[in-house]
Amino acid sequence: FTIDRENAGDVVARERLLDRVMGEARFRKSSEKLRRGRLPAEGLALVARDADGHVIGTVRLWNVEAGVDADGNAVPALLLGPLAVDCQHEGRGIGGALMRAAITEARDRGHGAVLLVGDPEYYERFGFSGHKTGALWMPGPFERRRLLGRELIAGALDGARGMIAPTGPLAATPDLNVLVRQACSADRRRRAGA
Repeated sequence: FTIDRENAGDVVARERLLDRVMGEARFRKSSEKLRRGRLPAEGLALVARDADGHVIGTVRLWNVEAGVDADGNAVPALLLGPLAVDCQHEGRGIGGALMRAAITEARDRGHGAVLLVGDPEYYERFGFSGHKTGALWMPGPFERRRLLGRELIAGALDGARGMIAPTGPLAATPDLNVLVRQACSADRRRRAGA
């Protein structure tokens, strides 16, 4: 497998992968509230591809504010997720490779910290812990022990407290009229071919 930046042609494959691996429950997660309607951070949407170029893994990072510091200044950070690997390719180190690539790229782009909600037992090997996330909250239900952070720049999360909030650019909203026309055209073609 190879790790590559996600491109526009990967969107459908990524969404199908996430549907298979995580199901509908992924849309109810507090992390999704921070991602909904936003674009991932610049250059921080990665995929793993098999030898034929098919998407078999995905990870994205999103711009957020990790509350405020002691002086009341917003604390910029990234939110990692979702991380997913096709079930047929589990155990090959793809998830770990995606994590390392995402962390390296985030550091190279000058970001100070990465947050995520996940199993500490898995993510601690990548340097994540709950040491500096105890005073942060998600915008919805979450398990405190699963809110983890990793500083890419020493001190980036010092004193961070409060609600994590999205800050990334908004995704373009599709024109409903265009979507309806496309759906009607597809339906007509399907009926004509039947």
